[in-house]
Amino acid sequence: MKIAFIGTHGVGKTTLCYDLAAVLKRHGVHVDVVKEVARLSPLPINRQTSIEAQTWILMTQVAEEIRSGAYHEVVVCDRSVLDNYAYMMLACGRQAAYERFVGHWMKSYQLLFKVPIIGAPSADGVRDTDEFFMRSIDQLVDRLLAEMKIPHEVLPADGRAGWIDRVREVVLKRPELARLF
Repeated sequence: MKIAFIGTHGVGKTTLCYDLAAVLKRHGVHVDVVKEVARLSPLPINRQTSIEAQTWILMTQVAEEIRSGAYHEVVVCDRSVLDNYAYMMLACGRQAAYERFVGHWMKSYQLLFKVPIIGAPSADGVRDTDEFFMRSIDQLVDRLLAEMKIPHEVLPADGRAGWIDRVREVVLKRPELARLF
């Protein structure tokens, strides 16, 4: 089973990934977290990115998901390929071949949780803190989800404190996990 938290940077996806992994581990599930690969990119990211950088990020994301899935019952992803494509699209325009691939790969996720923007970004030394850039990515993610008709859960913008409870509720109801408990 593969689960991804999606949305722009700096909204709490990483925290949710680790919180969910902890919940699943307490239930005895063999779980792994695929971390955000953009931080490892040897090429510029954020507003300085390029088609080469975004291709590296997209393909590394896929490779990490494949690696993790080969060894774990549940893979929790800090992003999906859709998020990565949104950054590519903003910087380089639509890329038909990549978009077809992303549409196909999105079918490999059993659950997607869209994490909303709820405040100003905080500097972490890597990700861009420009609010316009952040909101542009968030809007592209929403647009791509709608265009590709991808089912997903939207976490409430007014309830960050309850996000992990909502995620836990949805995840633990999945039939794919019933056999694990």
